[in-house]
Amino acid sequence: MRFVNRALGPRACALLLLSPGIPYVLGAPDTSSAWPIQGNDLQDQIQWDHYSIIINGERLFLFGGEMHPFRLPVPELLWVRMISIYTHWGFHAQTPDQVDFDTGAHNLTRFFEMAKEVGLYVLVRPGPYINGELNAGGLALWSTTGAYGELRSNGSAFTEAWTPYQAGMAKLVKPFQLTEGGTVIMYQLENENGEQWKNAVSYMEKLKENAIENGIVVPSVHNAPNAKGRPWSKDYDTVDAGGDVDIYGLDSYPQCWSCVTEECGNNILPFAVSNYHDHFQLVSPNQPSFMPEFQGGAMSPWLSPAGGCAERTGTEFVNFYYRDNIAQRITMLNLYMIYGGTNWGWLAAPFLGSSYDYGAAISEDRNIGNKYYEIKNLGLFTRAADELAYTDRLGTGTNYTNNTNIFTTELRNPKTGARFYVLRHATTSSDSTETFAINVTTSLGSFYVPKVAPCPELVGHEGKIFVTDFHFGKHTLFYATTEVLTYSVIDGKTTLVLWTPVGLSGEFYLKGAKEGTLASSSRGQTAVFDKRDKGVVTGFTQREGATVLEFNNDIRVVLVDRDTAYKTWVPALTKDPKVPVDKTAIVVGPRLVRSASVQGNTISVTGDSNNATDIEVFTSSRVSTIKWNGKQVRTTKTKYGTLKASLQAPAKLSVPKFGSWKSQDSLPEKAVGYSDNGPAWVIANHTTTPSATKGIVPYLFSDEYGFHTGIKLWRGQFSGDSGAIGVYLNIQGGTAHSWSAFLNGKFLGFYTGDPTVAASNATLSFANATIFTNQTNVLFVMHDDTGHDQLSAALNPRGILNATLLSSNSSTTPKFTLWKLAGTAGGSDANRSTLDPLRSHYNEGGLTAERLGWHLPGFDDSNWSKTSTSTSTSPVQGFTGPTVRFYRTSLPLDVPKGLDASFAFKFTPVDTSNLNYRAFLYVNGYQYGRYYPSIASENVFPVPAGVLNHGGNNVIGLAVWAQTERGAKVDVELVTRYAVESSFESRFDGKYLQPGWTEERLEYA
Repeated sequence: MRFVNRALGPRACALLLLSPGIPYVLGAPDTSSAWPIQGNDLQDQIQWDHYSIIINGERLFLFGGEMHPFRLPVPELLWVRMISIYTHWGFHAQTPDQVDFDTGAHNLTRFFEMAKEVGLYVLVRPGPYINGELNAGGLALWSTTGAYGELRSNGSAFTEAWTPYQAGMAKLVKPFQLTEGGTVIMYQLENENGEQWKNAVSYMEKLKENAIENGIVVPSVHNAPNAKGRPWSKDYDTVDAGGDVDIYGLDSYPQCWSCVTEECGNNILPFAVSNYHDHFQLVSPNQPSFMPEFQGGAMSPWLSPAGGCAERTGTEFVNFYYRDNIAQRITMLNLYMIYGGTNWGWLAAPFLGSSYDYGAAISEDRNIGNKYYEIKNLGLFTRAADELAYTDRLGTGTNYTNNTNIFTTELRNPKTGARFYVLRHATTSSDSTETFAINVTTSLGSFYVPKVAPCPELVGHEGKIFVTDFHFGKHTLFYATTEVLTYSVIDGKTTLVLWTPVGLSGEFYLKGAKEGTLASSSRGQTAVFDKRDKGVVTGFTQREGATVLEFNNDIRVVLVDRDTAYKTWVPALTKDPKVPVDKTAIVVGPRLVRSASVQGNTISVTGDSNNATDIEVFTSSRVSTIKWNGKQVRTTKTKYGTLKASLQAPAKLSVPKFGSWKSQDSLPEKAVGYSDNGPAWVIANHTTTPSATKGIVPYLFSDEYGFHTGIKLWRGQFSGDSGAIGVYLNIQGGTAHSWSAFLNGKFLGFYTGDPTVAASNATLSFANATIFTNQTNVLFVMHDDTGHDQLSAALNPRGILNATLLSSNSSTTPKFTLWKLAGTAGGSDANRSTLDPLRSHYNEGGLTAERLGWHLPGFDDSNWSKTSTSTSTSPVQGFTGPTVRFYRTSLPLDVPKGLDASFAFKFTPVDTSNLNYRAFLYVNGYQYGRYYPSIASENVFPVPAGVLNHGGNNVIGLAVWAQTERGAKVDVELVTRYAVESSFESRFDGKYLQPGWTEERLEYA
């Protein structure tokens, strides 16, 4: 039966549902004794059991999100609250004997200090294999040649390879563990390794031994790749196979980790749910149910729709799935990702471009929207509802409400009696509107609610959490048919915030209250107060804004709609990551609140505002003034004790234009007479290879010669009397790779790339080229390496698998007499890998412009002409011919102080009939965008402050690789993504992140 009753006051909903129910008695048997508290014998501050993690004796519901410091190479921009991080072996260990944890974005000490400063628990996930859709899954690229044996194994060579990095990470993390005053509470060994029952035990044991030997004492964890393997759980490992971690974890992506859902099979059903509860009961019953990776978005491979697929994991996904996880007793939930960032340079796996936005709550350009707010709302609830960390699942089904279209899960805290009813559609794909009443059990007995308000509704793809016997501060909520957002204890008095969508009704029964009054009303909001023996039942229909109710027992209840809840913040007034409820304030209004602190009679609040707005602060009565981002604002005190002020709109921001472009040819290597005798070039003459891939000798596998990323240049020599009439090429550069080939400066052909093809081949004729009879002939091949594959396929070589000269005479076999290779400047030096260790070898390849440092600040381009008779210097005017041209300009920015702005570079093809080119964007030396118009729709590349100077000049470079005689034309413009008045100073000096040009570059011509 469904009820439609929208008028406040009639009791039809309750009267039709009279039921004596079953009385509930506080102090019922406590089942928790069956689940002993456990530890790891290395420390006693972090424990756990079947229910939750326990920190210093307090149970916590851990709700966090993933971000990767290396994908945002600017430490100043990290400000989220609870975080899990991958650390990247390949990024920190660019050579076998060097590990960098100090320079630029390699400086993880700074990250952990920030986490401690803001009160941020941290889960560290150092690999060595991490995946993350990264080049070789995050393995050191020099380990992918085959010389170190099987990857992710206990082989001695591979163990020696990862040991310096793993030992260094453990030593770095040691002083930041909770046990030493820091905030690191868990340490993950490896990632998504399901091979416990095969051959990975010794490998995991060695990783664990290394961590402990180097000071790690916090619980070890692992993230199982799926529910099938069930690896590394002490509870499930009844045969003592070994390698087990302290806390087992499972990852899950119910709507597919990719925007191309075919990659996850053909059974992805909208809003389908999995039975995680029974999985954890089977695999890890003595441990908290832990999801180190639950879907927070989806990656965008080459074939993704423009802009990705953020709508698939938007607010409805968040509201529905994350509440369903709570229903399944998951008390440690980490979202992958909360912030994705950028695959700058060549960080990405071959199937991805530059963006790792992931459709995350915080977008690649650091913007936030309703998805962020929806997650924030649930995060506030799980932080305040400490009873949620300790519950048994009492029942599930469609019999809790009078509407069988609604499925309910009942959770109960065995110690306090608090109950949580999690509701959703019984048919999870349904988006119908369902009206209902629910039979709840409380310390007063069991009965249907609501009593005085119209029935609640379940609208669309959403879930709800109703509470009974919910304890907040010193008070109790007998029940509520609205959702708890948060609460704060201020001056010993409690402020409870409840949220309900506009137009829907809610009701709550407050224990101990004798009367309630309307202290403020938003848009005519009203409420009914019904006095009962044990307290007051309050019913209402929600309107826009915030309405304040006051009760005689020192309780203030704030009723907010969804949009107002989105802009309701509860900043901590302490650095304690637990955030005690009596160490908080409540702030309503701004786009974002980062922090708050009280000094004397002033509360200082920091955050962002994107328009003129009002701010209301619930704080101590001794406070009379608000400071917003360091500036005192005119403050008034309301009759119910809050502070109000108005915030001004942010300053207007004008976007500057690029300066004049200069350009230069960046492919001299194809020309006749080019000298390849400098240190940029190495002789490629290996007659043996550690790779399992065998073929034509010499082996032309670029990683074996020290070149791991980006564009590679090959020059193969042969004599004029060899009889060669063509060449067969087989090139493996990863999916979406491309190449161009020339003979003695004459263009032979190209491969434009395919997002599904990792190795390409072609037979090229020399008929239209000149073959010298009295001098050496040179076949020049340029190809890009889009990254190394993942898992064991990371050993697949990159480079030329086969280059065979063809002859018209079957009796002769022409041969190449010499091969040379150029890649990242400095790459051939085993002790260096690059001339730019701060940006790392992931940043650049072997283009002339890169080797000579044309992309770097400080390079002198004064002898480059701004005009040319043979070709234009502007990328929009372009050039003709199959070559590479490098463009260079300046971009002055003057973002006003107090403003945080986000900028992106947008690429647009001038001629849509000619997309056979690729463009690489460089900003102050960082390669921050790969534009492949023939492959993918990605054409907007956000660049963060720190890489882009917001208060000074910027050096902008653009390498355009044309693959046909038609050349290339592309338009590039700077666009503003957003601009907000902010506590974050985006004009900070990022020069330390932007090392400039040095004369050493001249040696690599």
